[in-house]
Amino acid sequence: MHFSIPDTEDFRDENGAAYTGYNLHVNGVFHCTVRYSQLFDFQEQVKKEYGTAFLGPHKFPPKKLLSLSPPQIDERRLKLEKYVQILSQDSRIANSDLFNGFLLSAQKETRKEDPTEVQLNVYLMNGHKITVDIMSTDQTDDCLEAVAAEVGLPDDFVYYFALFLMKRENDDDKGTIVRRIQDFESPFISMKAATGKHKIVLRKKYWDSAYDDELVDDRVALQLLYVQIVSDVERGWVEGTKEQLSRLEALKAKGSKKEYLKFARTLKFYGFIQFKSCKTDYPADNTPVMVCAGNKELIFRVAMQDGSCKEGVFRITRMRCWRITTVSHENNTSENEHDLELAFEYLVAKNKLQWITIASEQAILMSLCLQDMVDELVMKKKGARIKRPQDRIKGPQRIFKGRDGGVITASSSSTPVASPDPPSSPLTSPTEESPSKAFKGMESVKRISDKLQSVSVNSKSKGPGATVENDIFEGIGEDDL
Repeated sequence: MHFSIPDTEDFRDENGAAYTGYNLHVNGVFHCTVRYSQLFDFQEQVKKEYGTAFLGPHKFPPKKLLSLSPPQIDERRLKLEKYVQILSQDSRIANSDLFNGFLLSAQKETRKEDPTEVQLNVYLMNGHKITVDIMSTDQTDDCLEAVAAEVGLPDDFVYYFALFLMKRENDDDKGTIVRRIQDFESPFISMKAATGKHKIVLRKKYWDSAYDDELVDDRVALQLLYVQIVSDVERGWVEGTKEQLSRLEALKAKGSKKEYLKFARTLKFYGFIQFKSCKTDYPADNTPVMVCAGNKELIFRVAMQDGSCKEGVFRITRMRCWRITTVSHENNTSENEHDLELAFEYLVAKNKLQWITIASEQAILMSLCLQDMVDELVMKKKGARIKRPQDRIKGPQRIFKGRDGGVITASSSSTPVASPDPPSSPLTSPTEESPSKAFKGMESVKRISDKLQSVSVNSKSKGPGATVENDIFEGIGEDDL
């Protein structure tokens, strides 16, 4: 996940006293506004339960007796951002009811949402609507389990699926996947706050198609898989010859869902997500490219002048790390345009690493796909399984400080770390004795503004960027080269 506090806002409380609000963004989307005092109170709870060793050399910014100047506020903003980023990299904390409860209560307070009985509409990829009765402040896992119960999906298969936010640019558009909805947010509030034509959809969460074998014997799970792959084929995300696609149509007409899925799995790009057209510096600067993610790979598809398509395959096991950065483009009107970039360091040959950059508005989604694929590899390597509803642990009622100085009570659930190994993030593996490598370079996406240092598009050096280390990379062998 990518956490950032890109800017601040000035507020006044009920007594007219001024205070600074820090705007917290998650995966490039505004989540909530919190005061320093709220984060200070939260970190005291974290310190009590988890200590401070996970912070390494970084410290929570201390209290100040006097009002802060604008430069001091910005310095505090950066330190608070770093603190939240480090928290999110420790799997013990990131999966805890304390972490989920704080972020959920902050979203609820920011959006001024009181718990009320509401209906949430969730759609399948064919447009079929599922309506469930929930509380407006229910967290994502509660909503997902309600949807699963409504359609009759067995508990063992609930978390093979997830809720995603999808956006339509126009009425004819099939929609673009924006992001997976995280458990520390309320899907109802997030949907209500989204601008434009959005809807919540149910899609499978896993990447390894071998998991299909565990689902196809269940009628409901089979139907959910079938609906999704039919949609992917219609979108052109799955490729086949004219004869192969005709065979799929024939199986669809017969209602042979198992056979449809079995045959579709043999086709190119089955289980992949395709992103919008973007640009990359590989094989040359400003190369237009279509990027697909799946099967433990990123695939670049470059259209050649003769009408053919050249492909480059990048395996996640050969990516040493990746980062998200924001690049500022100076134009003739003296205003700046900003692009997101995903760059990954790739083992192109033995003992040769090369940075490859993708400029795309979906860079964060690409990064999250990479992380999910790595997490899945780590989970399978450790012999763990996809969680079930009974694995969730309902936490106690927590008390958090509100922006007005009052208290907010909230309860949330947590999911234990799947591995019996010492607590660690799958990507960063921090230890109590030494901070994670990712702590040294982990930065989130930052909005370019007057308060931030911008990176010129003409500059050869992009700076340290937002680096996520990939421990799977350490396990490659000669056969992978």
